[in-house]
Amino acid sequence: MTRTTVLICPGRGTYNKPELGYLHRHHADKAALFAGFDKARAAQGQEEVTALDGATRFSVGKYSRGDIASPLIYASALADAQSLADDIEVVAVTGNSMGWYIALAAAGALSPQHGFELVNTMGSLMQQHLIGGQLVYPFTGHDWRPDPRHKAELLALVDQINARESHMLALSIDLGGMLVLAGDEAGLTAFESAVPRVDDRFPMRLANHAGFHTALQAPVAAQGRQQLNGEMLKQPAVPLVDGRGAIWQPGSTDLAALWDYTLGHQVVESYDFTHAVQSAAREFAPDLFIVTGPGTTLGGAVAQSLVQQEWRGLSDKADFKHHQANSPLLVSMGDALQRELATRVPS
Repeated sequence: MTRTTVLICPGRGTYNKPELGYLHRHHADKAALFAGFDKARAAQGQEEVTALDGATRFSVGKYSRGDIASPLIYASALADAQSLADDIEVVAVTGNSMGWYIALAAAGALSPQHGFELVNTMGSLMQQHLIGGQLVYPFTGHDWRPDPRHKAELLALVDQINARESHMLALSIDLGGMLVLAGDEAGLTAFESAVPRVDDRFPMRLANHAGFHTALQAPVAAQGRQQLNGEMLKQPAVPLVDGRGAIWQPGSTDLAALWDYTLGHQVVESYDFTHAVQSAAREFAPDLFIVTGPGTTLGGAVAQSLVQQEWRGLSDKADFKHHQANSPLLVSMGDALQRELATRVPS
């Protein structure tokens, strides 16, 4: 019996110390795939992906860099996408932030090698410029119940700070129950000073992250368009759901428009991951939502997005956990136990 799934690809911040060795542990059979990636890195004078993954020591300072993290996450996620059980039918693909580039390859709109070229180029450009920064702040409580009023208040504060002289702050990613904000140092500091601490963690700065999905990235987008060729795109094999919730269908996708979005809007405007998940759920009604590795942090944002939509009657975290325990609807391939649900055909 076929299991339908929406495949979800992660973005930056998902390859951390526990993920070191991910390619070697899970994908020893994909040496040919990784050899192409290593060759491309070597040609640029960059350390090979397999060498980075096979290192004996992890440091945040190194592995959070865009030119290091991006290719590692791409290789891990795409290899996971190629490892799904035969009974799983991918009915749509989406991703979070950089995960959009991975989604293009996972859906067949880019070859694996062209997808790597896109990710490695943009990750390197982001690191070279490193314009602005990002922080994360929650707007829901521990029960995940939607709190639109609190969210609106926080976004109003963002607008107020952004209107101040010599301050820049904007919504970068709508991420389930979290707001990812991006801006310059003055804008980020002003927000940190204006909101209460939550769980002694938030607001939390993201190491080596630039002001993604804001106008700050216009120079990066422009350089990306200069260095990359949109002719690498082809018709997707399965539908793609972008960071606005818009759907790109096989056979009828305007490839020029898709390229313009990928190195235009997607880079310099807010990325609504919540809406992307909800749009995919509503339009494709899958049996499962499968989040590729590396890491497991994106699973919470997917679950929170579904709760906000009241998907299958889910109204809070307790509902989701009950449903998950009885009939899993979310599988994180970065979790060793959940991974088996996506890579093995049920007996």
